[in-house]
Amino acid sequence: MKRYNILIIEDNLGDLVLLEDFLDETSLASDITSAKDFYSAKSLLSQAKNNFDIIFLDLSLPDKNGLELVEEVENLANDKPIIILTGYQDANFAVKSLSLGASDYLVKDVLNPTVLSKSILYNIERNKILVNLKDSEQRYADLFHFSPLPMWVFDRETLKFMDVNDATVDHYGYSFEEFMEMDITQIRPKEELPAFYQSMKIKKEPYRNLYVGEFIHSKKNGEKIKVEVRSNCFQFKGRPAELILVNDITERSQHIEAIERQNDILREIAWTQSHVVRAPLARLMGLVKAMKDNRFKNNDKEMFFDHILKSADELDQIIKSVVNKSQGVKINNKEDETGVPFNR
Repeated sequence: MKRYNILIIEDNLGDLVLLEDFLDETSLASDITSAKDFYSAKSLLSQAKNNFDIIFLDLSLPDKNGLELVEEVENLANDKPIIILTGYQDANFAVKSLSLGASDYLVKDVLNPTVLSKSILYNIERNKILVNLKDSEQRYADLFHFSPLPMWVFDRETLKFMDVNDATVDHYGYSFEEFMEMDITQIRPKEELPAFYQSMKIKKEPYRNLYVGEFIHSKKNGEKIKVEVRSNCFQFKGRPAELILVNDITERSQHIEAIERQNDILREIAWTQSHVVRAPLARLMGLVKAMKDNRFKNNDKEMFFDHILKSADELDQIIKSVVNKSQGVKINNKEDETGVPFNR
Protein backbone atom coordinates (compact mmCIF):
# COMPACT_ATOMS: atom_id res chain seq x y z
CA MET A 1 0.00 0.00 0.00
CA LYS A 2 1.29 3.44 -0.89
CA ARG A 3 2.11 5.75 2.02
CA TYR A 4 1.66 9.52 1.99
CA ASN A 5 3.20 12.68 3.44
CA ILE A 6 0.52 14.38 5.53
CA LEU A 7 0.29 17.91 6.94
CA ILE A 8 -2.01 18.49 9.94
CA ILE A 9 -2.91 22.12 10.76
CA GLU A 10 -4.42 21.85 14.23
CA ASP A 11 -3.99 23.97 17.38
CA ASN A 12 -5.66 21.54 19.81
CA LEU A 13 -2.99 19.18 21.13
CA GLY A 14 -5.51 16.49 22.15
CA ASP A 15 -7.14 16.42 18.69
CA LEU A 16 -3.68 16.37 17.07
CA VAL A 17 -2.48 13.36 19.11
CA LEU A 18 -5.72 11.49 18.44
CA LEU A 19 -5.46 12.13 14.69
CA GLU A 20 -1.83 10.98 14.64
CA ASP A 21 -2.80 7.76 16.45
CA PHE A 22 -5.57 7.06 13.92
CA LEU A 23 -3.15 7.71 11.05
CA ASP A 24 -0.68 5.22 12.52
CA GLU A 25 -3.44 2.59 12.59
CA THR A 26 -4.27 3.18 8.91
CA SER A 27 -0.63 2.57 7.86
CA LEU A 28 -1.14 5.25 5.20
CA ALA A 29 1.25 7.87 6.58
CA SER A 30 4.93 7.79 5.71
CA ASP A 31 5.55 11.18 7.31
CA ILE A 32 3.32 13.39 9.48
CA THR A 33 4.03 17.12 9.87
CA SER A 34 2.00 19.38 12.11
CA ALA A 35 1.43 23.13 12.42
CA LYS A 36 -0.35 24.77 15.33
CA ASP A 37 -1.33 28.00 13.57
CA PHE A 38 -1.71 29.50 10.10
CA TYR A 39 1.64 31.28 10.18
CA SER A 40 3.50 28.00 10.76
CA ALA A 41 1.43 26.25 8.08
CA LYS A 42 2.15 29.03 5.60
CA SER A 43 5.87 28.69 6.25
CA LEU A 44 5.73 24.93 5.61
CA LEU A 45 3.59 25.20 2.47
CA SER A 46 5.73 28.00 1.03
CA GLN A 47 8.88 25.91 1.09
CA ALA A 48 9.96 24.77 -2.37
CA LYS A 49 10.76 21.29 -1.06
CA ASN A 50 7.36 20.63 0.51
CA ASN A 51 5.97 17.36 -0.81
CA PHE A 52 2.70 16.99 1.09
CA ASP A 53 0.16 14.66 -0.47
CA ILE A 54 -2.81 15.78 1.63
CA ILE A 55 -3.65 18.48 4.21
CA PHE A 56 -5.90 18.27 7.27
CA LEU A 57 -7.15 21.70 8.33
CA ASP A 58 -8.88 22.74 11.56
CA LEU A 59 -11.34 25.58 10.88
CA SER A 60 -10.42 27.57 14.01
CA LEU A 61 -6.80 28.59 14.49
CA PRO A 62 -5.39 31.24 16.85
CA ASP A 63 -4.31 33.63 14.07
CA LYS A 64 -6.92 32.91 11.36
CA ASN A 65 -10.21 31.06 10.97
CA GLY A 66 -13.32 30.48 8.86
CA LEU A 67 -13.67 31.58 5.26
CA GLU A 68 -10.42 33.53 5.14
CA LEU A 69 -8.45 30.57 6.52
CA VAL A 70 -9.82 28.13 3.93
CA GLU A 71 -9.09 30.51 1.07
CA GLU A 72 -5.55 31.23 2.25
CA VAL A 73 -4.65 27.55 2.65
CA GLU A 74 -6.26 26.75 -0.72
CA ASN A 75 -3.99 29.32 -2.36
CA LEU A 76 -0.94 27.71 -0.73
CA ALA A 77 -1.93 24.07 -1.23
CA ASN A 78 -0.76 23.85 -4.87
CA ASP A 79 -3.70 21.63 -5.91
CA LYS A 80 -3.26 19.25 -2.97
CA PRO A 81 -6.50 17.95 -1.39
CA ILE A 82 -7.62 19.71 1.80
CA ILE A 83 -9.78 17.88 4.37
CA ILE A 84 -11.57 20.13 6.85
CA LEU A 85 -11.62 19.05 10.54
CA THR A 86 -14.64 20.40 12.36
CA GLY A 87 -16.98 19.94 15.28
CA TYR A 88 -20.74 19.50 15.07
CA GLN A 89 -21.35 23.20 15.65
CA ASP A 90 -19.29 24.09 12.56
CA ALA A 91 -20.67 21.37 10.27
CA ASN A 92 -22.73 23.80 8.18
CA PHE A 93 -19.71 25.95 7.46
CA ALA A 94 -17.66 22.85 6.71
CA VAL A 95 -20.14 21.98 3.96
CA LYS A 96 -19.82 25.52 2.62
CA SER A 97 -16.02 25.16 2.60
CA LEU A 98 -16.33 22.51 -0.11
CA SER A 99 -17.39 25.24 -2.53
CA LEU A 100 -14.26 27.19 -1.59
CA GLY A 101 -11.94 24.41 -2.74
CA ALA A 102 -11.82 21.95 0.14
CA SER A 103 -12.03 18.29 -0.90
CA ASP A 104 -13.88 16.88 2.09
CA TYR A 105 -14.74 17.49 5.75
CA LEU A 106 -14.63 15.21 8.79
CA VAL A 107 -16.43 15.71 12.10
CA LYS A 108 -13.88 15.20 14.89
CA ASP A 109 -16.31 13.52 17.28
CA VAL A 110 -17.00 10.58 14.95
CA LEU A 111 -13.48 10.25 13.57
CA ASN A 112 -11.91 6.76 13.53
CA PRO A 113 -9.18 4.96 11.53
CA THR A 114 -11.67 3.49 9.02
CA VAL A 115 -13.30 6.84 8.23
CA LEU A 116 -9.88 8.49 8.06
CA SER A 117 -8.44 5.84 5.74
CA LYS A 118 -11.38 6.00 3.39
CA SER A 119 -11.26 9.80 3.25
CA ILE A 120 -7.52 9.88 2.54
CA LEU A 121 -7.62 7.32 -0.27
CA TYR A 122 -10.77 8.74 -1.83
CA ASN A 123 -9.63 12.36 -1.82
CA ILE A 124 -6.11 11.68 -3.06
CA GLU A 125 -7.34 9.59 -6.00
CA ARG A 126 -10.19 12.01 -6.71
CA ASN A 127 -7.73 14.91 -6.64
CA LYS A 128 -5.50 13.16 -9.21
CA ILE A 129 -8.46 12.95 -11.58
CA LEU A 130 -9.40 16.59 -10.99
CA VAL A 131 -5.82 17.78 -11.54
CA ASN A 132 -5.55 15.78 -14.79
CA LEU A 133 -8.89 17.17 -15.91
CA LYS A 134 -7.78 20.70 -15.07
CA ASP A 135 -4.53 20.21 -17.01
CA SER A 136 -6.46 18.81 -19.97
CA GLU A 137 -8.87 21.76 -19.94
CA GLN A 138 -5.92 24.15 -19.77
CA ARG A 139 -4.22 22.47 -22.74
CA TYR A 140 -7.35 22.73 -24.87
CA ALA A 141 -7.88 26.33 -23.73
CA ASP A 142 -4.30 27.11 -24.81
CA LEU A 143 -4.88 25.44 -28.19
CA PHE A 144 -7.93 27.68 -28.64
CA HIS A 145 -6.52 30.99 -27.40
CA PHE A 146 -3.02 30.61 -28.91
CA SER A 147 -4.21 29.41 -32.32
CA PRO A 148 -2.70 31.53 -35.13
CA LEU A 149 -6.07 31.45 -36.90
CA PRO A 150 -9.16 33.33 -35.64
CA MET A 151 -11.49 31.08 -33.64
CA TRP A 152 -14.62 31.76 -31.63
CA VAL A 153 -17.56 30.07 -29.96
CA PHE A 154 -21.09 31.43 -30.31
CA ASP A 155 -24.49 30.51 -28.90
CA ARG A 156 -26.59 28.93 -31.65
CA GLU A 157 -29.82 30.27 -30.15
CA THR A 158 -28.89 33.85 -29.23
CA LEU A 159 -26.01 34.13 -31.78
CA LYS A 160 -23.98 35.90 -29.07
CA PHE A 161 -20.21 35.42 -28.90
CA MET A 162 -19.30 33.17 -25.96
CA ASP A 163 -15.51 33.19 -26.37
CA VAL A 164 -12.97 34.49 -28.89
CA ASN A 165 -9.23 33.85 -29.17
CA ASP A 166 -6.42 36.39 -29.44
CA ALA A 167 -6.11 35.96 -33.22
CA THR A 168 -9.75 37.01 -33.64
CA VAL A 169 -9.17 40.17 -31.59
CA ASP A 170 -6.04 41.02 -33.64
CA HIS A 171 -7.60 40.25 -37.02
CA TYR A 172 -11.00 41.89 -36.63
CA GLY A 173 -9.99 44.88 -34.52
CA TYR A 174 -12.57 44.53 -31.73
CA SER A 175 -11.48 44.05 -28.13
CA PHE A 176 -12.43 40.89 -26.23
CA GLU A 177 -14.90 42.91 -24.16
CA GLU A 178 -16.52 44.32 -27.31
CA PHE A 179 -16.91 40.83 -28.76
CA MET A 180 -18.63 39.65 -25.58
CA GLU A 181 -21.29 42.35 -26.13
CA MET A 182 -21.82 41.45 -29.80
CA ASP A 183 -23.51 38.73 -31.81
CA ILE A 184 -22.03 37.18 -34.94
CA THR A 185 -24.32 39.08 -37.35
CA GLN A 186 -22.37 42.23 -36.46
CA ILE A 187 -19.24 41.07 -38.28
CA ARG A 188 -21.15 40.51 -41.53
CA PRO A 189 -22.18 43.09 -44.13
CA LYS A 190 -25.97 43.49 -44.40
CA GLU A 191 -26.00 42.00 -47.89
CA GLU A 192 -24.38 38.82 -46.49
CA LEU A 193 -26.97 38.19 -43.76
CA PRO A 194 -29.35 36.13 -45.98
CA ALA A 195 -26.53 33.69 -46.78
CA PHE A 196 -25.65 33.48 -43.10
CA TYR A 197 -29.21 32.75 -41.97
CA GLN A 198 -29.46 30.12 -44.72
CA SER A 199 -26.32 28.42 -43.38
CA MET A 200 -27.83 28.38 -39.88
CA LYS A 201 -30.76 26.32 -41.20
CA ILE A 202 -28.44 23.43 -42.04
CA LYS A 203 -29.00 20.65 -39.51
CA LYS A 204 -25.85 19.97 -37.54
CA GLU A 205 -25.43 17.20 -34.99
CA PRO A 206 -23.01 17.92 -32.12
CA TYR A 207 -19.43 16.70 -32.70
CA ARG A 208 -20.38 15.00 -35.98
CA ASN A 209 -20.85 17.57 -38.74
CA LEU A 210 -17.94 19.67 -39.94
CA TYR A 211 -19.36 22.55 -41.98
CA VAL A 212 -17.24 24.40 -44.54
CA GLY A 213 -18.29 27.53 -46.42
CA GLU A 214 -17.07 30.86 -47.80
CA PHE A 215 -18.50 34.17 -46.60
CA ILE A 216 -17.79 37.89 -46.49
CA HIS A 217 -16.97 39.35 -43.08
CA SER A 218 -16.32 42.95 -42.07
CA LYS A 219 -13.71 44.23 -39.63
CA LYS A 220 -14.20 47.01 -37.11
CA ASN A 221 -12.64 49.52 -39.52
CA GLY A 222 -15.21 48.58 -42.20
CA GLU A 223 -12.81 46.54 -44.33
CA LYS A 224 -14.52 43.58 -45.97
CA ILE A 225 -12.68 40.28 -46.13
CA LYS A 226 -13.45 36.96 -47.77
CA VAL A 227 -13.14 34.05 -45.35
CA GLU A 228 -13.35 30.29 -45.39
CA VAL A 229 -15.32 29.13 -42.35
CA ARG A 230 -15.10 25.70 -40.72
CA SER A 231 -17.44 24.92 -37.86
CA ASN A 232 -18.72 22.20 -35.58
CA CYS A 233 -21.46 22.07 -32.93
CA PHE A 234 -21.00 21.13 -29.29
CA GLN A 235 -22.20 21.99 -25.78
CA PHE A 236 -20.38 24.93 -24.19
CA LYS A 237 -21.15 26.03 -20.65
CA GLY A 238 -24.42 24.15 -20.83
CA ARG A 239 -25.53 25.92 -24.03
CA PRO A 240 -25.89 24.70 -27.65
CA ALA A 241 -22.85 26.28 -29.23
CA GLU A 242 -20.79 26.28 -32.40
CA LEU A 243 -17.03 26.44 -32.72
CA ILE A 244 -15.81 28.52 -35.68
CA LEU A 245 -12.39 28.45 -37.35
CA VAL A 246 -11.77 31.24 -39.86
CA ASN A 247 -9.16 31.41 -42.61
CA ASP A 248 -8.88 34.79 -44.35
CA ILE A 249 -8.69 33.99 -48.08
CA THR A 250 -9.00 37.58 -49.34
CA GLU A 251 -5.50 37.71 -50.83
CA ARG A 252 -5.78 34.20 -52.23
CA SER A 253 -9.08 35.08 -53.94
CA GLN A 254 -7.63 38.30 -55.32
CA HIS A 255 -4.62 36.37 -56.62
CA ILE A 256 -6.87 33.81 -58.33
CA GLU A 257 -8.96 36.60 -59.89
CA ALA A 258 -5.76 38.29 -61.11
CA ILE A 259 -4.55 35.03 -62.67
CA GLU A 260 -7.92 34.56 -64.38
CA ARG A 261 -7.71 38.10 -65.81
CA GLN A 262 -4.16 37.41 -66.98
CA ASN A 263 -5.28 34.19 -68.61
CA ASP A 264 -7.97 36.13 -70.48
CA ILE A 265 -5.32 38.57 -71.71
CA LEU A 266 -3.02 35.75 -72.77
CA ARG A 267 -5.85 34.04 -74.64
CA GLU A 268 -6.63 37.33 -76.41
CA ILE A 269 -2.96 37.79 -77.31
CA ALA A 270 -2.80 34.24 -78.67
CA TRP A 271 -5.95 34.84 -80.74
CA THR A 272 -4.48 38.12 -82.06
CA GLN A 273 -1.26 36.41 -83.04
CA SER A 274 -3.05 33.57 -84.80
CA HIS A 275 -5.72 35.64 -86.59
CA VAL A 276 -5.28 39.42 -86.65
CA VAL A 277 -1.55 39.42 -87.43
CA ARG A 278 -2.00 37.03 -90.35
CA ALA A 279 -3.92 39.51 -92.59
CA PRO A 280 -1.34 42.33 -92.91
CA LEU A 281 1.50 39.80 -92.83
CA ALA A 282 -0.06 37.83 -95.71
CA ARG A 283 -0.51 41.05 -97.73
CA LEU A 284 3.13 42.04 -97.16
CA MET A 285 4.36 38.61 -98.22
CA GLY A 286 2.21 38.73 -101.37
CA LEU A 287 3.40 42.23 -102.32
CA VAL A 288 7.04 41.36 -101.72
CA LYS A 289 6.71 38.19 -103.83
CA ALA A 290 5.07 40.19 -106.65
CA MET A 291 7.91 42.72 -106.59
CA LYS A 292 10.45 39.90 -106.62
CA ASP A 293 8.81 38.35 -109.67
CA ASN A 294 8.62 41.78 -111.42
CA ARG A 295 4.88 41.38 -111.84
CA PHE A 296 4.08 45.11 -111.72
CA LYS A 297 4.55 47.90 -114.26
CA ASN A 298 6.48 51.11 -113.55
CA ASN A 299 3.31 53.16 -113.17
CA ASP A 300 2.05 50.60 -110.55
CA LYS A 301 5.15 50.89 -108.37
CA GLU A 302 3.79 53.77 -106.31
CA MET A 303 0.59 51.87 -105.60
CA PHE A 304 2.56 48.78 -104.48
CA PHE A 305 4.67 50.88 -102.09
CA ASP A 306 1.52 52.45 -100.62
CA HIS A 307 0.07 48.98 -99.96
CA ILE A 308 3.32 47.84 -98.35
CA LEU A 309 3.49 50.89 -96.09
CA LYS A 310 -0.18 50.54 -95.15
CA SER A 311 0.24 46.83 -94.30
CA ALA A 312 3.46 47.53 -92.37
CA ASP A 313 1.75 50.30 -90.40
CA GLU A 314 -1.22 48.02 -89.62
CA LEU A 315 1.18 45.28 -88.47
CA ASP A 316 3.06 47.78 -86.31
CA GLN A 317 -0.17 48.87 -84.59
CA ILE A 318 -1.10 45.25 -83.91
CA ILE A 319 2.36 44.56 -82.42
CA LYS A 320 2.07 47.65 -80.18
CA SER A 321 -1.35 46.45 -79.01
CA VAL A 322 0.05 43.00 -78.19
CA VAL A 323 2.97 44.60 -76.29
CA ASN A 324 0.61 46.80 -74.25
CA LYS A 325 -1.56 43.82 -73.33
CA SER A 326 1.43 41.66 -72.45
CA GLN A 327 2.68 44.36 -70.05
CA GLY A 328 -0.51 43.84 -68.05
CA VAL A 329 0.43 40.21 -67.40
CA LYS A 330 2.20 39.95 -64.00
CA ILE A 331 2.25 36.41 -62.68
CA ASN A 332 4.06 35.84 -59.35
CA ASN A 333 4.65 39.57 -59.10
CA LYS A 334 7.56 40.43 -56.80
CA GLU A 335 9.48 43.55 -55.86
CA ASP A 336 13.23 43.95 -55.91
CA GLU A 337 15.18 45.72 -53.16
CA THR A 338 14.38 49.14 -54.67
CA GLY A 339 10.64 48.45 -54.46
CA VAL A 340 10.27 48.19 -58.25
CA PRO A 341 8.01 45.29 -59.33
CA PHE A 342 9.51 42.59 -61.50
CA ASN A 343 8.33 39.23 -62.85
CA ARG A 344 9.91 35.84 -62.41
